[in-house]
Amino acid sequence: MSYKGDAHLAKLLKAAGETRPLDEIKSVLKGIIAAPEDIAAPGLWLSLFKTDKNAAEQLTALKNELAAEKPAPQQDKLAALRDEMKKRNIEGFYIPRADEFHGEYVPARSERLAWATGFTGSAGVAVVLKDKAGFFTDGRYTLAARKQVDKKDFDICSTSDDQDPTPTMSPVEWIEKNLQKGQTFGIDPWIMSANEVKAVKGAVDKAGGILVYVDSNPLDAAWKNRPEAPLSPAVPQPLEYAGKTSEDKREDLADALAAKGADALAIALPEEICWLLNVRGGDVPCTPFALSYAIAHKDGSVDWYIDQRKLTDETRQWIGADVRVHDIAAFENGLAALGKNGKTVWIDPNTAPVKAQNTVTDEGGKVVSERSPVQLMKALKNHVEIEGMAACHIRDGAALTRFLAAVSEHGAAAKYDEISAADLLQTFRAENDKFRGLSFDTISGAGGNGAIIHYHSTPATSQKLDAGPVYLVDSGGQYLDGTTDVTRAIAVSPPTDEMKENFTRVLKGHIQVAMAEFPAGTCGDKLDEKARAALKDVGLNYAHGTGHGVGSYLSVHEGPCGISDRSTTVPLQPGMILSNEPGYYKEGAYGIRIESLVVVVDTGRKDGAGRDLLAFKTLTMAPIDRNLIDAALLSADELKWLNDYHAEVQKNLLPLLEKKDPKAAAFLKKAAAPIRKPPPKAKKNPHFFL
Repeated sequence: MSYKGDAHLAKLLKAAGETRPLDEIKSVLKGIIAAPEDIAAPGLWLSLFKTDKNAAEQLTALKNELAAEKPAPQQDKLAALRDEMKKRNIEGFYIPRADEFHGEYVPARSERLAWATGFTGSAGVAVVLKDKAGFFTDGRYTLAARKQVDKKDFDICSTSDDQDPTPTMSPVEWIEKNLQKGQTFGIDPWIMSANEVKAVKGAVDKAGGILVYVDSNPLDAAWKNRPEAPLSPAVPQPLEYAGKTSEDKREDLADALAAKGADALAIALPEEICWLLNVRGGDVPCTPFALSYAIAHKDGSVDWYIDQRKLTDETRQWIGADVRVHDIAAFENGLAALGKNGKTVWIDPNTAPVKAQNTVTDEGGKVVSERSPVQLMKALKNHVEIEGMAACHIRDGAALTRFLAAVSEHGAAAKYDEISAADLLQTFRAENDKFRGLSFDTISGAGGNGAIIHYHSTPATSQKLDAGPVYLVDSGGQYLDGTTDVTRAIAVSPPTDEMKENFTRVLKGHIQVAMAEFPAGTCGDKLDEKARAALKDVGLNYAHGTGHGVGSYLSVHEGPCGISDRSTTVPLQPGMILSNEPGYYKEGAYGIRIESLVVVVDTGRKDGAGRDLLAFKTLTMAPIDRNLIDAALLSADELKWLNDYHAEVQKNLLPLLEKKDPKAAAFLKKAAAPIRKPPPKAKKNPHFFL
């Protein structure tokens, strides 16, 4: 339907009870356009207006008209940035991937790193000086950075070792090397945490420079046609999925504050706020966040700072009288008031903007600078969340198995490319009950693209699935009752012996983690060693962690738990949900990763020292490709685990597949059939001659 004009829409809205002027309506629509499309509920944005059928149709037409407007591309971005730096009397500027809310995903208006460098990954930093610039990412994205970032403008560096030909260097090392004595170096205190600033300040000091907190971000000023702040409805997360009321969560948090001697907790991570208040949103891609800040007090009340245009009447009623709502711009004033009253405020130095800490202390308050207690509270899933995660993994596994069956059919690998395959998988997921979107952009890598750890396929890079013998797909879904993240590598043509051996060594590491039993108090670094052992036996490794925490219909990557050599401070506890994802990547040839989610459980037994013995239960339900397995390399225990796992996959998925997709059911029966260890090869008798 075409848009019939402002006067017509104003008349319809007035009749429907909408009292806001049309200019304000258009501003809200621009914010809605700036938010990611809700693929599961495309009309949910209409809940932010009072409408009837006719008004909704015209609002939709106007929204489509506004979305079709394309701003002119901007040239000479670095020159524009340097001009703005000069206006602020700074000769260097630090550009992290993070935004003001320090989440993995950022809204379009906060894609500052992508705007300046062209890099689209989720982890990176740029440092811009008057006459040169550096770009930095880790091993997951080094290959992508080489392709996306212009080496004429930036020194491209990796923060991980062994990424030749990309040199290994951190941003702080580059600053120490390149910043000149006496030069001023600017940072935006809203998009950098206290710990990040500490590291950068140390580098600036070593170089003899001067660190400056900018009052306004020069990049934002240089960015022409910068998108609006996103607007999507903040909605209740019902108790049937949350498992615990917000009141009970806030009472537990109040106890934690009292034990620490803190009057309040300043929360800058939207995932913590959404969990605490039992709400969800859609302001950023793939993660159901409502971007906001909060101050939680020791009396159990909360001041919530959010763009109030996101709140429906239902949500205002849901949060209750003890949650006071303020405009988001008032967050700084709320912190200042605590400081003026001499309060002690708990502020996470890793996730909260340094501006929050400075505001409290500048006004005379005290700061407890420690990891937010909400992180651990959120990581320890309750029984309702665990049951929901198990249930959504069965539905998700059925969708993934339908996909694996489809792309494994004869000739399918030449029929699908990386993008059409990812679209097919999304289609299968979208048919599932409680589906709310993807949990991250699907990594669909054929042949050599599979070796790019966090690869993102584009029309320019997309290959047919038969570009190499191995196709890797890393994907996940968001559901009202949980979040999934699963990777499977499959053979689309006969693999080489090398591919089979390396796949099986990755599988051995995956199984060793899945089978592990460990005493309470064990941190993830001990499990990381198990995951890498079979690869390291032949001199191989992978440049990423083995596991990350996963939220319950929240962020697919969440702290504080993990499985990596850096996971040394947070013991694994029952209720934590993590990924188990060892891999191997041969640049330009193929990538292997086997990822399932696991939940930490108490075995009910104790070790010799009287400590509770813990273990993992695998939640992900999807077959592991037998065509890539060299069973001779598996121990008897490993082979038993694999066969038991495949039996569990069949038990859970076949009832769904037999109703929905009989061809996929037949595929699963073959894919998950028991594997037998081959007999040992007979040794040749050196004394036997023909």
